[in-house]
Amino acid sequence: MIARTLETPIHGRFLHEDRGGERLLVGFHGYAETAEANLAQLEKIRGIERWSVAAVQALHPFYTGLGSVVANWMTTLDRELAIADNVEYVRRVVASLPVPRTLVFLGFSQGVAMAVRAAARSAPAAGLILLGGDIPPDITDDGAVVLPRTLLGRGTLDPWYDEEKFKKDLSYLERTTRVTPCVFDGEHEWTDEFREAVATFLEAL
Repeated sequence: MIARTLETPIHGRFLHEDRGGERLLVGFHGYAETAEANLAQLEKIRGIERWSVAAVQALHPFYTGLGSVVANWMTTLDRELAIADNVEYVRRVVASLPVPRTLVFLGFSQGVAMAVRAAARSAPAAGLILLGGDIPPDITDDGAVVLPRTLLGRGTLDPWYDEEKFKKDLSYLERTTRVTPCVFDGEHEWTDEFREAVATFLEAL
């Protein structure tokens, strides 16, 4: 038996709140979440009314045990092909929107990897916001990658994005760009403290 792959068209969905074309924040949700869940968190950020917002949903939906539809960015199966598909998907999402003067990508949990790849490979960005997820090796091992100014967040009790992973990512970002760390009391979650750090970060841009 020979395993083969075949390229085929696929439709992705994203939510867009248009508040003018000057500033655009593009968010990527975590594992087993939705664009709606991500947008709800983005809309709680102080000052977000001055930004257009897009929440991108992963291309691979599935059912939870309770029957809700959620989504996943990728698995280890055909990982390189999935990365290429996702990068192109995000490029098309951004290209479909009014061209902003200031573009920022934000990722939570599994969405962190997508936010980093988007900033590195799909569209030039002024800022990058990462919460509760590690930077993938296809980025850290690529010496040609240039990342924008970055906010890196972690909850002190986060069992998934632990202190070791945080310090590794912080060290990488300190070598390659300007980075602002944000360590807050919390678990694998959004908190008011982190949202305030996001608001301050966006204001500085």
